[in-house]
Amino acid sequence: MSGVLDVLWEDRDVRFDISPQQMKMRPGEVLIDCLESVEDTKGNNGDRGRLLVTNLRIIWRSLSLPRVNLSVGYNCVINITTRTANSKLRGQTEALYILTKCNNTRFEFIFTNVVPGSPRLFTSVIAVHRAYETSKMYRDLKLRSALIQNKQLRLLPQEQIYDKVNGVWNLSSDQGNLGTFFITNVRIVWHANMNDSFNVSIPYLQIRSIKMRDSKFGLALVIESSQQSGGYVLGFKIDPVEKLQEAVKEINSLHKVYSANPIFGVDYEMEEKPQPLEDLTVEQVPDDVEIEADEHTDAFVAYFADENKEHDREPVFSEELGLAIEKLKDGFTLQGLWEVMT
Repeated sequence: MSGVLDVLWEDRDVRFDISPQQMKMRPGEVLIDCLESVEDTKGNNGDRGRLLVTNLRIIWRSLSLPRVNLSVGYNCVINITTRTANSKLRGQTEALYILTKCNNTRFEFIFTNVVPGSPRLFTSVIAVHRAYETSKMYRDLKLRSALIQNKQLRLLPQEQIYDKVNGVWNLSSDQGNLGTFFITNVRIVWHANMNDSFNVSIPYLQIRSIKMRDSKFGLALVIESSQQSGGYVLGFKIDPVEKLQEAVKEINSLHKVYSANPIFGVDYEMEEKPQPLEDLTVEQVPDDVEIEADEHTDAFVAYFADENKEHDREPVFSEELGLAIEKLKDGFTLQGLWEVMT
């Protein structure tokens, strides 16, 4: 069985010039707002574009050249603020600043609403990101959280309990710990009967595999979590074997249902419903330029948040320029940087 998160990148990555296929909503992804006439002031100043706000990411695409675009996952966002920026379309104006971190690299994005007097650019993005941040229990594996109250599971807003299984041993220690399973539509929760705070919440989103295996305690339920959640291997023993088999069958069934239509937990609705994404997608006209799939693209260089680097790189002599310059990052060339500037 392959976990949903193994292919889920939309909320956990920053990507530039993505394909029309990557632009499409994945199962469970919902278009919350669509903002027309938004400028990508940092990387495409003077270029009018469209900003799509989903429950996993924001997407900006140029209206004049749709293959120029970017996708920013909410899990990469460090900070969202409003500041004054210089826009070629609006001059000095209030803009949305988004600072992100992806694979240890910081990127900064500045979006300006070309239409004056509309606060939706700020309210939509900030509110949806806040909804994402406050719903991590749907998506992240959690240990020792405040899950249980009066021996009952504290339900998430869109959560339903399908089964409660007593007499479940957690095999994380030599003796094992006796506890209880709650099986819901979004996750599996186990807690120790003697100590409610000794618990684990495993969203289906983070599950790589659910199997029955032999252990030193006998036949056990083994749940393997995704690498992004730590790659845990969690063992549970349920007696008798028939009860164990029923639990494995039920969890596998609910995991399959969830995988077909994931619940990410980001609950936010606009008063006005945006158009379906299919209606907003501009058909890309093939041009004469053949793009190599493996060709290195420097599109993201314009978005580096260099003010956040800890120290300057060592100076090196550039024969091309005839002077000393700061050593370039691996994979970059002077020619490539000039092309970004122009």
